[in-house]
Amino acid sequence: MDAFFAAAEQAAKPSLRGKPVVVGGIGPRGVVSTASYEARVFGVRSAMPTAQARRLCPNAAYLSPRFSVYRRVSDSVMQLLHALSPLVEPLSLDEAFVDLEAGGVAADTASARAVGVQLRRDIRAVTGLTGSVGLAGAKMLAKIASEAAKPDGLRIIEPGTERELLGPMTVRTLPGVGPATAEALRRAGITTVAETAEAGEAELVRLLGRAHGTGLYAMALGRDDRPVVAERDAKSVSVEDTFEVDLTDRTRVRNELVRLAERCVQRLRAAGRSGRTVVIKVRNYDFSTLTRSETLRGPTDDPAVVREAAVRLLDLVDTTGGVRLLGVGVSGLADFTQEDLFAQLATEQEAAEAAQQAQVAVVEGEERDGTEPEEERPRRWHPGLDVVHDEYGAGWVQGSGVGRVTVRFEQPWSAPGRVRTFTVDDPALRPGDPLPLVGGAPTPDPVRDEADAGPGTGGESGTSGIPEGPISGCRSHDSDDLRADGLGPDEVEPGRTEAGSREDGCPEVSRQEPGLGCRGQDRPEADQGGASSVGESVREVDAGGPSAAAGRVRRSS
Repeated sequence: MDAFFAAAEQAAKPSLRGKPVVVGGIGPRGVVSTASYEARVFGVRSAMPTAQARRLCPNAAYLSPRFSVYRRVSDSVMQLLHALSPLVEPLSLDEAFVDLEAGGVAADTASARAVGVQLRRDIRAVTGLTGSVGLAGAKMLAKIASEAAKPDGLRIIEPGTERELLGPMTVRTLPGVGPATAEALRRAGITTVAETAEAGEAELVRLLGRAHGTGLYAMALGRDDRPVVAERDAKSVSVEDTFEVDLTDRTRVRNELVRLAERCVQRLRAAGRSGRTVVIKVRNYDFSTLTRSETLRGPTDDPAVVREAAVRLLDLVDTTGGVRLLGVGVSGLADFTQEDLFAQLATEQEAAEAAQQAQVAVVEGEERDGTEPEEERPRRWHPGLDVVHDEYGAGWVQGSGVGRVTVRFEQPWSAPGRVRTFTVDDPALRPGDPLPLVGGAPTPDPVRDEADAGPGTGGESGTSGIPEGPISGCRSHDSDDLRADGLGPDEVEPGRTEAGSREDGCPEVSRQEPGLGCRGQDRPEADQGGASSVGESVREVDAGGPSAAAGRVRRSS
């Protein structure tokens, strides 16, 4: 799946189709996860600092990731792939290798092409998104073919044409060639795959070492004997957070590390694993990065044991200059635990004391005000967050700040919706569950009056609402094309970026609006962060051109 996160957001939000969308951390220290094709034309790329992306494409919609949605779509695609073959090797949420021969597909071009064509149709029908398929006799070639096929295409590399195809490509095309290896080869006068093959195995071994040089020479010749591996064991489990403002208070650093340790154990337990080695990662204000590790007597998934080990390791690190990033990881994974009985007893006692203190606090609070505890409100209204309003129904957060939250009410199968602005503590507004991209039945839109209702307001059940046809290209949009809430771009305040701190896997991100009309410079402090809308508007936004949803499915036969 190509531009996966951005394509999913465009499919879920009709007002963003055909317009630049950037998904990732939206604070000054955030990083772009995915950029739509409309944003890429401005130079926005994955792994780019969000601040740089805002300078390149200030009118894009900058949204927080919704990993629960992406995992659901990914699971649907993986089910389609497993129906083709028992050997499916997922590389990430949006790409995988498939061994078609193991699934009984005939080893000829016509049969492989037919499977690829049908797979693309199935992906579109099940997810509402498009996928690109690469077919070749090796994993490396299949990946190159899928890159060449995107967006929404199919590419086959015929046996015997590998050398001709790879020759003019840059050496960075080959797996395992990063910036350092490419620079070493460039100094030797090698910049293309053809020049790599001509250099010979002996020269590459001299430059890069035996293991790397031998493997690189084989790939330059188009040979890749790596099999498709259905299951790959994880080597470690880790979490980390980047802070918008460097942490200088030692107590705050310790508290953040404890929180990360608990999240790490949650992931460890969710995977049904335990670990023996605890590792912490500290990146200082000057970007210097330190790691410290401690090996326990046996594997554990006890949060108290991991937490205490992480705190002990932190005592070995000087953090007086300020901490930019913290991380906690567990390696040496196993399928069993060998608990420390003393640590387990301490954990049970600590949990009992915490529960007792919490119960006392609740009772005291009820005695003071005579009311029941209020329902917990979200700490921030993140751009892109799914919400539900008692009167207007389902929508998503367009921005928040200065005590206001702006919501656009629309569904994947509806026409572009209208905008309403509420106070951040409006009791009628609450977080909602993500709507399905396909298969949802159109519902009446309470925001629209009868004069606005008409053909095209909704879609038929079972459709995604994504316009058919090829991608129309990317273009710049004025702020007025994207903003529908009357908000000036000055009401933006950066907040904190904390990757992966929400329960659903979505990173905690800075308090900033989706980027609709944002210019990307620093903003004054606001109580809820992000852009807010202090006025209410009901002006509609045109859906723009066709959706830029595309993807990539790695295939090997």
